Amino acid sequence: MLPSDESARWWRSEQHQSATDRGATVPTLNPYLIFQGRAREAIEFYRDVFGGELNVMAFGDMGMTEHDGHPIDPNGVMHGQLETPDGFTLMCADTPMQDTPTPNDHISLSGDEAERLRGWFDRLAEGGTVDVPMEKAPWGDEFGQVKDRFGVNWLVNVAGSAQPEG
Repeated sequence: MLPSDESARWWRSEQHQSATDRGATVPTLNPYLIFQGRAREAIEFYRDVFGGELNVMAFGDMGMTEHDGHPIDPNGVMHGQLETPDGFTLMCADTPMQDTPTPNDHISLSGDEAERLRGWFDRLAEGGTVDVPMEKAPWGDEFGQVKDRFGVNWLVNVAGSAQPEG
């Protein structure tokens, strides 16, 4: 089956293209998270945390009903993309159920906007686990680590927010 006209237009649109495709001269690195049936829930959660414009394309939108001879959920996320107001992009997809997703490792958030970074940390911790609370780190910054409800580890560093020990 061919993709629906609307899905195909979005796939070719500026919102889907990388910054390099849009003529930017600086390369970007964007996390692409893989989930097993929870990509839509995860990317909507990240939109609630970071804000921004979300586009989600389901397997069914592209006419996909199977993968390697196995049926797939037509509502599963083939590609989700969140463009945040702060200029970063998070992408995601569901892996077909017969595949084992590669574990998502760590994503680092850093900067000097302490209130914003602490707010993201707190939101990411909702339903998750705080592994390292936001606190003064040996290198002088404020640092914390949280595993969100989807198993993604976030490292949050607020530059210059604390004085180094010594």
